Amino acid sequence: MIKITNLSKSFGTKQVLNNLNLTIKDNSIFGLIGINGAGKSTLLRLLSSVYDADEGDIYYDDESHKYLNVRQDIFFLADNPHSEICKTIDEVLEFYSVFYEVDKEKFYQYLNEFNFDKQALSSKSNINKFSKGMQRQVYLCIALSIAPKYLLLDEAFDGLDPLARLTFKKIVISLMETNNITIIISSHSLRELEDICDCYGLLHNGSIESSGDIETSLNQYHKYQIAFSEEFNESKLKHLNIVSYEKVGRVIQIVCVGDEEQIEASLKSLKPIIMDKLSIDFEELFILKVMKEGYLKDEK
Repeated sequence: MIKITNLSKSFGTKQVLNNLNLTIKDNSIFGLIGINGAGKSTLLRLLSSVYDADEGDIYYDDESHKYLNVRQDIFFLADNPHSEICKTIDEVLEFYSVFYEVDKEKFYQYLNEFNFDKQALSSKSNINKFSKGMQRQVYLCIALSIAPKYLLLDEAFDGLDPLARLTFKKIVISLMETNNITIIISSHSLRELEDICDCYGLLHNGSIESSGDIETSLNQYHKYQIAFSEEFNESKLKHLNIVSYEKVGRVIQIVCVGDEEQIEASLKSLKPIIMDKLSIDFEELFILKVMKEGYLKDEK
């Protein structure tokens, strides 16, 4: 289990993280989300001890991340890990083998699952000449073949085409289930995260704005499309806990929080000519959370 307590980090006068608290359960795939500049990469670098915190601490299984024996259980893959130190795949493998036990057989197996270009596997192939997606696949396969107890991936889907994303998701789910590892993935690809993550944390204004089980959080919101035969006065909905309201012509879309049966009974009592229940995905949940779950009528 990862436990973060009262974590703060500044760069000069810019406060990036402020008194952040978060607990991540074992054997899970955790999606770290937030708008650009929210501090996701900073948090991952703190978790991996690349950065030192100004205040607070991070515990892995009740041990501080500052201890060397804990750090050996953690692997962090940055969003741009390429270094001039390593020019070929063999050199990349040799570099990481100094710090971790790299399963080279698994590494090449994973590359094969990505349908990696066979000619690029030549010992003389310079990874500087690889496409962004190919470079990303090499480093992802390194991370996956290490299979640490805690795997931290920053913008894991960046540069991957749809087929490579599907392959990556399949490998990650299998790895978590067979090796009982905990994986933290930051990404703006929320639909991809929804496919594989069981829990999430929304980083906003320097702290975790909300977190929890994705399915449970989605089930708290209820979205409906309704229409009426005559002009409708929206004040008739004021008794509902509405977090989003949109109207186009006579068609209204609302998102409510509360008991589903009570919401539907209340809407039916207004005698709409159309009433459809719509699904909410993780991306829409993110937007609702970032917009503070406010009733935004006055801002439109």
